[in-house]
Amino acid sequence: MAHGLNPSQHAAVETLSGPLLVLAGAGTGKTRVVTHRIANLIKHRIKPDRILAVTFTRKAAGEMQERAMALLSAGGKGKGKAKKPTVRPQISTFHALCVQVLRRHIAKLGYPPQFAICDRGDQESLARAALREIRVPEDSLRPGDLLAIISNWKNRSLRPAQAASVAASDREHLAAAGYRRYQSSLKARGMVDFDDLLLCTEELFVNQPAIRREEAGRFDHVLVDEYQDTNGSQYRIVKALAMGHRNLCVVGDDDQSIYGWRGAEVEHILRFKEDWPEAKVVRLEENYRSAGAILHYANTLIAFNKHRHDKILRPARGAGQRPVIMQLPDETQEAERIVGDIQMQLTQPGVKANDFAILCRTNEQPRAFETELRRLRLPYILVGGQSFFDRKEVRDLLAYLKTVADPTDETSLLRIINTPPRGIGNATVKQLLAEAVNRGEPIWNVLREAAGNGGAAAAAIGKFITTIRELREIADRGAPIDKLIDAVVDRVQYRRELERLYPDPMEREARTASIEELINAGAAYDKGKKSKKKDEEEPTLLRNFLDDVALGGTDQRDEKEDQLQRNAIALMTLHSAKGLEFPYVYMVGMEEGILPHKRTLEMPDESQIDEERRLCYVGVTRAQEKLTLSFALTRRKWGKPRETVPSRFLYEMTGQAENAAKARRAGVASHAAPRKHPASKGAKGAASGKGPHTKSPRR
Repeated sequence: MAHGLNPSQHAAVETLSGPLLVLAGAGTGKTRVVTHRIANLIKHRIKPDRILAVTFTRKAAGEMQERAMALLSAGGKGKGKAKKPTVRPQISTFHALCVQVLRRHIAKLGYPPQFAICDRGDQESLARAALREIRVPEDSLRPGDLLAIISNWKNRSLRPAQAASVAASDREHLAAAGYRRYQSSLKARGMVDFDDLLLCTEELFVNQPAIRREEAGRFDHVLVDEYQDTNGSQYRIVKALAMGHRNLCVVGDDDQSIYGWRGAEVEHILRFKEDWPEAKVVRLEENYRSAGAILHYANTLIAFNKHRHDKILRPARGAGQRPVIMQLPDETQEAERIVGDIQMQLTQPGVKANDFAILCRTNEQPRAFETELRRLRLPYILVGGQSFFDRKEVRDLLAYLKTVADPTDETSLLRIINTPPRGIGNATVKQLLAEAVNRGEPIWNVLREAAGNGGAAAAAIGKFITTIRELREIADRGAPIDKLIDAVVDRVQYRRELERLYPDPMEREARTASIEELINAGAAYDKGKKSKKKDEEEPTLLRNFLDDVALGGTDQRDEKEDQLQRNAIALMTLHSAKGLEFPYVYMVGMEEGILPHKRTLEMPDESQIDEERRLCYVGVTRAQEKLTLSFALTRRKWGKPRETVPSRFLYEMTGQAENAAKARRAGVASHAAPRKHPASKGAKGAASGKGPHTKSPRR
């Protein structure tokens, strides 16, 4: 095996031209293949800057870049070897790629080249204003709900006019009207949201053939990671970039396609051979992560999905422990038993808290486990909690930086015009806004005139304008980002504001730490920019930094991995667990209505159940050494205990699929199955270790 690659991995690395589909099952060394293939292309004299690789997180892109360069550096001299190139391949997220395209061409769509990428706070402000304009009360449609509907439409490449034509309910018709105003407000402010980055790039490629050819002409090879997660816009962007040279390599696993709810289409990877008939297909099936007994459950389960690429995970290690099924009387005892089990295992030598993960299907399930983890004082992290970029102090300082970069960014300006308080009250702001709307001008222009009107408010406005101008001068002189943030904190006396808002020293210290981390992020960004050639620099350092923050702030998968650096038990949803692995995994709430989710049970479309099965498969394949599956015999709903039906997936992976439909039809009350499942732990019993052999996993 060359370079430590197995035969399938080697075949993928050595296929250097034409369309290539790499079906990379869970734990089969996908990143290894991608990085070796990039390095191999460069060794075969493909210019690094003619190679484009796109993935979904900045962390994955960064690791891919460094690993590919390390392989080239380690190659040394000699026949078939290449020195580490001074020019690097372009490895980025889809959204970062689109930012670069739009910086060059977005003027064709009527936006300024120095457009701003709005964050979640900006979006909610614009959504709230849009709903107010059409007089929709928040109890009918909340700003967050409107944004979710708009995002869904954008992921389907639907503009406001098209959304109105596909709206099916009264709520969606209201959302379509809100979408129209929301999008108009974005464009009027020279802003785009995260979904627009893809949508605008696709629009350019469709309507501007010359731009499409120019952008496609930058590359001779395109690689796409996690291809099963692409939505319609991403699929068409990739096709536009690769259609000319046809050197397209996509890597992914249809069995791990779990983001259909946010626009991902598993059909893209399923029909790859139809789109690219001459494509070579390589299957990576040797799993280096999980014990054989765990993979047996995974393979048995996923085989029930009819529309998939045929593949079977083969263990590279021994059989290991057979997965355990726990049945508990209710959700409280489920949490107590599982957390108690973890506490006991933590007494073993070499076992650490971050070896454990508790995986839930819904956001409500963690509550009982949090209660028990706190009671036993075990360290844990609720993965996917508040993002660093959603913290008030971070959003305040970023709003200052956005205003410095562009004073006509009204969303940011209005956030900080009286933060910290400087004597510009709500009544004054309303008057200024009304005047700006009446004149059709940015509020910044109105502010400059208002500063000369006399009075306390005018004096406060004048000081605010002076502060922003002084900070702009610092930025224009090319000050490092960390120094600029420090100047903002100092000029507006933000530390004094923290003292005013947070009398609790611990809370104040945590808020101050957030500011420090933002300054650190600025310093790291400056260092990264200095390592690049001058011709790689984009228009301004500050605008570039704000783009980088906007892209990172929306990337929950990167935020998740940062959280997991702590030595703590991971408590997270199955969706959040994708891409991770743990020695000990607990999949909880294995019941009909939870997994599969109740929404999918009400839908006639079998593909919804298929996605739930893939989600279950993702959970199973996170486990390295030991997998525990649990369900409660009763679960409270609206305060009353209700009997449950075990998940069909439990039946399927334990070889008892014929009993699943019978159990669902019969219901809990009349289900005539043995009272004890030999592979499960009851409230008082221990696991038998002999695996499931009865007709039902229910007691």
